[in-house]
This record gives sequence, structure tokens and C-alpha cells, in this order.
Amino acid sequence: MIHVTPAAITAWGAEAVFANVLLTRLGVPVLVLAGSAIAHGTLSFTHVLLAAVLAALIGDGVWFTAGRIYGRPLINRLARFSLSIDSSVQTTRALFERFGAPIMAMCKFVPGLALITPPLMGTTRIEVKLYAIWDAIGVFAWASFWLLGGALFSRQLALLVHTVEQHGATVVDVLVALALLYLAYRYVRRWRLRRWLDHLTISAEQLDGMMRSGAPPVVLDARLASAVSQEPYRIPGALLLDLNAPETVRPALLEREIVVYCVCPNDVTAKLVCRRLRREGFMNARALKGGLDAWTAHGYAVEPVPLHADTLTPVFARS
Repeated sequence: MIHVTPAAITAWGAEAVFANVLLTRLGVPVLVLAGSAIAHGTLSFTHVLLAAVLAALIGDGVWFTAGRIYGRPLINRLARFSLSIDSSVQTTRALFERFGAPIMAMCKFVPGLALITPPLMGTTRIEVKLYAIWDAIGVFAWASFWLLGGALFSRQLALLVHTVEQHGATVVDVLVALALLYLAYRYVRRWRLRRWLDHLTISAEQLDGMMRSGAPPVVLDARLASAVSQEPYRIPGALLLDLNAPETVRPALLEREIVVYCVCPNDVTAKLVCRRLRREGFMNARALKGGLDAWTAHGYAVEPVPLHADTLTPVFARS
């Protein structure tokens, strides 16, 4: 329910993001306990619901505005410090492409997606009014669900609180401890995955040299359609990648080096595509570090994406 401002992220970096993620994780347990208090008649359901909805809408509004002002650099900065935001960005984009604005209401119930959806939606062309409507629907449903859940299980929660207090602790202590354990677990998982994937990258300078050689690589564009429409240009000769086709790798690709790029935080999509290729035994796939942004930042050439661009459908052909 609580969010920090973009200015705090700039000033405090990891500490601001850590506080934001921690407080977000504590939001659901607080609502459940408030629901239990409502069942015992010590709190007003209407007042608590309005307070929760208002707090969430204010926070989401700040993040949406930040996304609209700062764009993708803000998303990339968040992904540097947070938990699974890099993969959540691609998941949220894919869901938004498939289902449209209503997906914002459902994202409130999915850890990771709820945190990244407001700023990510700010980077899209969605109308502010449409965003506000679906965000309000999602927040209202989310807060009501957890308050009613707390009220329904009020007796069990009362027993839990009594047991905790008998051991000299408070509910707040338990909530903070659980949140910290969860954060530590997610950070360790993320660190291990990144450490394994980091050796799969090449720099923009290396790719430029490879493309000037006698045996240039196959370059795959792993951006979603919405990202391509917002930035309709590509690395010269790049093929648009079909991410939804499973199974085996097309043999034609295996005769040359493969370089995959995207525009998602930490190059997560490109790295996962490379990992998928390598799991099938092909060690010639690498991700472009920094993606298309790094390529253009170095001043290397790009070309418009044709109306009917060549596509690789699929890289992972059905067996």
C-alpha cells in the first residue's frame, strides 16, 4: 500500500527500493489483521477499506506518473535493486498485450506484478482515465478480498496473536521477520540466476565487430510487439523472435553465432532465450549486454522495422 517517490529512489537508491518492497509485502498481512479487528467490532470496515484504497491509489498514481515522466530508465533502475522486477516487466507487458487494460486489476493479486504494473503502465500509451478506472477496480477488489478474509478467519488469527504474545513477541515482529526471510530468499535466487547468466553476454562493441566479419551472427530481436511499435527500429538484419514456440531449435540457426537482444531490465528476456538454447546443447548463443539501448547509445546503425518484417517463426520449432 505504501510507495516511495522517484526522487527518493534517485537519492537513496537501493535503500528506497528495499523499503518500498518491504512495506508492500507487509500490506496484505496488515489488511488481514485489520479484517480480524473489523469482525470483533473494533474497526469500521468502510473506514479501513477507504483508507486502504486511498493509500494504494496515491502510491500507484505516483508510480504511474513517474513511469510517464522518466520512462524505461526508471524501470531499469528499479530492476537493479528489486527482487524479480526484471522478469515481471516482461510478464506484465505480455499480459497487457494479450488482455489489455483489465489485466491491471488482476495484477494486484500477483506478487511482483503488483509492484511493477503502475510505473510500467506509465511508459505505455494507455490513457490516464482508463488506467485510473482499472487501477481503482483492482485496488478495491484487492483490499476487500483481504479484509473479508481477515474477518472470516478472525478466530484463528486471534489464537495466533495470543500464541505469539505468549512467547514474548508481537505480531509486528512476526510480520517483519517473515518479510525479511522472503526478501532474503528472493535475493539469493536472483543473485544465483544472474551469476549463472552473466557469462552469456557480449558487448555492443563485440557485436559490431562480429557483424563486420566474414561470418556475421544471426541477430534475434526478442522485444514484444508493443515495444517494437513504440520504437520501430532494429539492429540491421535482426529477425523478430517468436517467444511462444516451444520444443527444439531450428537447425538453420545452429551453423552461425547467435546474438539475442531485448529492451527489458537486465536483459532478462535475451538471457533466458540464450539459456534455453544452451540447454538444448547449442553453446553459440549470447545476449547483447544493455540490449538495443546500448547499441544505439554507442551510435551504431539501426534500420526501420518493415511493415511486414522478417520473422523467425519459430526459433524453437515444434519437434
